[in-house]
This record gives sequence, structure tokens and C-alpha cells, in this order.
Amino acid sequence: MYIAMNRFKVVRGSEGEFETIWSSRDRRLGEVPGFVQFKLLRGPEQEDHTLFASHTVWRSYDDFVAWTKSQNFRDAHANAGNTKATYLGPPQFEGFEVVLDN
Repeated sequence: MYIAMNRFKVVRGSEGEFETIWSSRDRRLGEVPGFVQFKLLRGPEQEDHTLFASHTVWRSYDDFVAWTKSQNFRDAHANAGNTKATYLGPPQFEGFEVVLDN
């Protein structure tokens, strides 16, 4: 299994807009081979931002990479540049191979 996460520093006061953008987004992940699960996580608040993370679980690293090269990926991220005002800096990607799963 492979877990892919993007961390976003969302400008304080923009949390609702950020959540709406994600909830109305057409991700089409259910159509993608190897996709297991998606979650949007809301983390701690800081003085200037609230931390969010998108969290996807994939059957394998290769399935994740195939998705990043697919039309579904391009479609899901087509308007990503229009929302930059809601967060500080670019998202930070973190990828993990699952070594234990109890």
C-alpha cells in the first residue's frame, strides 16, 4: 500500500472556502485502478493559517504514479491555480510506503 498526502497552510478565515472547494471538486478517484480511500484532514490552527492535508490510500506506489499521469488527474487539478489565494505557499507533498498494517 502507498499513502500520498499534500499538506496545505490555509489562510485563517479561508477554511470554509477551502473545504467547499474540496467538497465540490470532481476527483473521480473511484474510477482509478488501485485507489482505496480519500480523506481531507483539518489540523491545528496557527496564527496565520490552519493546516489541512489531503490523504489518499493506494493499492501500490505504481497505481499512484499511474493516476498522476492520467487524464483523471489532469481534470481533477485543472482549476487548482484558481484557489492559491486561500493558502500560503504551494502544497507540500509527502508519500509513504506502508510497512505495517494491523
